[in-house]
Amino acid sequence: MVKEKNEVYKCSICGNIVEVNVVGGGTLVCCGQEMKLQEIKTSEAGTEKHLPMVEIVEDKIIVKVGSVAHPMQEDHYIQWIELLGEHEILRHELFPGQNPQTEFPKIDKPLSVRIYCNLHELWETKIQ
Repeated sequence: MVKEKNEVYKCSICGNIVEVNVVGGGTLVCCGQEMKLQEIKTSEAGTEKHLPMVEIVEDKIIVKVGSVAHPMQEDHYIQWIELLGEHEILRHELFPGQNPQTEFPKIDKPLSVRIYCNLHELWETKIQ
């Protein structure tokens, strides 16, 4: 069974991002130092709009980033949108200039949707 939350780590020097799907112990190191565990944010605190908005329609799950579309500029953009299910993980990579949204096929037991902003990091919305 897939963990409800897979851990995401980032190197504060080079920006490498690692997602740990199976925890085996040890310490993740990059550029000679320990990588930083990314805190998952679940509520908005300011003017930035990062929370994934989820809509389940017939045979698909539609995800939009923010109640107002998130910027998708070279210096501020959503890097990926991820659907975590009980038995699978689906991911859509995004790039500057694209719309901050995607559609996934409907899966049996969706648990949550996460997004990663290059500036404001990891955000999650649970699916009920």
